[in-house]
Amino acid sequence: MKTTVRPEGAGAPAASSGRPKEPKPAGTPKAARSHLARRIRENLIAYAFLGAGLVVFAAFSWYPIVRGWLLGFQQVTFAQPAQWVGLDNFRRLFDDPLFVTAWQNTAWFTALALVFGFAAPLATAVVLNEFRSARGYLRMTVYLPVMLPPIVTMLLWRWFYDPGPGLFNSALEALHLPAQQWLESENLAMVSLVLVSTWANMGTTTLIYLAALGGIPGQLYEAAELDGASIRQRLWHVTLPQMRFILMITLLLQVLGTMQVFIEPYILTGGGPNDATVTVLLLLFRYAFVYSDFGLASAMSMVLFVVLGLFSLVYLRLTRSKG
Repeated sequence: MKTTVRPEGAGAPAASSGRPKEPKPAGTPKAARSHLARRIRENLIAYAFLGAGLVVFAAFSWYPIVRGWLLGFQQVTFAQPAQWVGLDNFRRLFDDPLFVTAWQNTAWFTALALVFGFAAPLATAVVLNEFRSARGYLRMTVYLPVMLPPIVTMLLWRWFYDPGPGLFNSALEALHLPAQQWLESENLAMVSLVLVSTWANMGTTTLIYLAALGGIPGQLYEAAELDGASIRQRLWHVTLPQMRFILMITLLLQVLGTMQVFIEPYILTGGGPNDATVTVLLLLFRYAFVYSDFGLASAMSMVLFVVLGLFSLVYLRLTRSKG
């Protein structure tokens, strides 16, 4: 029997030498420099976008804030060079009797807005949550006033409140009731403004409440029904406790929003009758653009900034503790 001897390396695998293979280099120096250059370029682009955003934010946000605080200590008319007057603007501000009136009217508007604007969205959300069909259509209907431009809303309600052919007085006349001077009466003017604000802004809060209601476990309502709880008891013992955090947050946000009310009294009443609807922002507008006393207006804006800042701290404290 013949034995064929193959030459070494012809077909048989070469024997392993047993030495570990040396790792290949990650790349050539040229590839490393290219990678480093690409990383630097990407970082520079990112920092360029970030820097542009910071510049725009500083120019249109922080600079006006700092400039406004400086104007509060100056006498400024923009017709003559500004003069440093220290705390004189604040003394004149606190001596103005209309300053106290504006804060009282703003507090009264806020209180009324909490009565109407806080309860109405919650009640609407609870009712809409019971509908199983046409829920999307009803939500759109509730949110529709929010999508209207504010000036359109104000002009629409001005016609509603018209003492002659207005919608409300026409309805009262059909019911054989006396007509009302809705915007001309000192007793009704502020209530009328609150109704406008509530109708125009309740859509957003209603959707927030609907989302919160959808997150309440259905087992809680089933257990309450088995215990014989009525609708009022389920609302009081299940719905409200489960929504207490959302209710508190919306309450604080509503206070912050209503204390800055401006467009309703500006368009509908102009602050009248007899300054019964002059609010803080409306008085600030008068100081700046009617009396051309921008230093006094800036001083008032600083006071409003401090007051709203206190409420904002409460809001941040609540959200942080919840988180």
